[in-house]
Amino acid sequence: MMVVRPITAADHEALRELARKTGQGFTSLQDNDEQVARKLETALAAWDAGGIPEEALYLFVMEDTTTGEVVGISGIEAAVGLSEPWYNYHMGTLLHASRELGVRNLIHTLTLSNDHTGYSELCTLFLAPDARHSKNGALLSKSRFMFMAEFPQRFNEYMLAEMRGYSDENGVPPFWEGVGRHFFSLDFGEADKLSSMDKVFIAELMPKNPIYINLLPEDAQQAIGQTHPATTPARKLLEAEGLCFTGYIDIFDGGPTLVARMGDIRAINESCYARAHVTSEQPEGELYLVSSTSFNDFRCCMTPLSGVGKHVVGLPQAVADALKITEGSTVRVVPLSSGRRI
Repeated sequence: MMVVRPITAADHEALRELARKTGQGFTSLQDNDEQVARKLETALAAWDAGGIPEEALYLFVMEDTTTGEVVGISGIEAAVGLSEPWYNYHMGTLLHASRELGVRNLIHTLTLSNDHTGYSELCTLFLAPDARHSKNGALLSKSRFMFMAEFPQRFNEYMLAEMRGYSDENGVPPFWEGVGRHFFSLDFGEADKLSSMDKVFIAELMPKNPIYINLLPEDAQQAIGQTHPATTPARKLLEAEGLCFTGYIDIFDGGPTLVARMGDIRAINESCYARAHVTSEQPEGELYLVSSTSFNDFRCCMTPLSGVGKHVVGLPQAVADALKITEGSTVRVVPLSSGRRI
């Protein structure tokens, strides 16, 4: 059984191993000892912080309870752009017209933006290739909404998710070659690595004026707003929950930034409390997300449920054990996908 839980110091080696598998372009978890150590330190500080910090990285791992192996990671940044600037491109339109010549052209542009400063970010979603089955990806991604529903005061009203952009067979994004290389004079991999460490150089080197999209190479234009094939399933999951593309893209690979209000997310809106009845039976049918209500010991699993009574759900013993709950405990439940309630 898979369970999503907060990361701990003991997960360092597992996190490092996952970082070796992410590949070029996965900015938030790279094959880099320093970045992994810093990311773990930041996450542990968030879980240990007293009160509600303005900036915090809540990092979760997916663990196979049968083997004890960590097979995935996901996270939520409480707020972006506060201590370090948050950049993306906004797609806009300019009208170039001449009444005398009878010419009227709409020109699409890219303008450097900090519009999402303060938003909460869904980030660092990665599932090991061997674990990409049995809807594990949906559990890993959507479990974050259960945490946000339980602790809404820790997050902004608005959230975003940056999707990894399209790259060619050599792992190089056409968008970078058409735009970024001209300003940074770096290979994509080097610039991507630097951006995870220090974003000051972005402000120093990025163009301050709008970029005319029609002047870019054709392959760079086509890559705008497109996702990496490995990221397309994650994008579809988030869009099904209520996030949408509103014309903001990543400044390096051109990948789409999805945004939503917390109140527009299905899993948050539809989730509700129920009392757990632990049973030896194994229910069948529709899958549900079930999470505990603890902060430091938050747990989320995926399982069919059986209706026992009003606001009471039957949970198999294995699920109760994974959630670290007992008979009568309060849990939060929601259908894994849009559907009926118990």
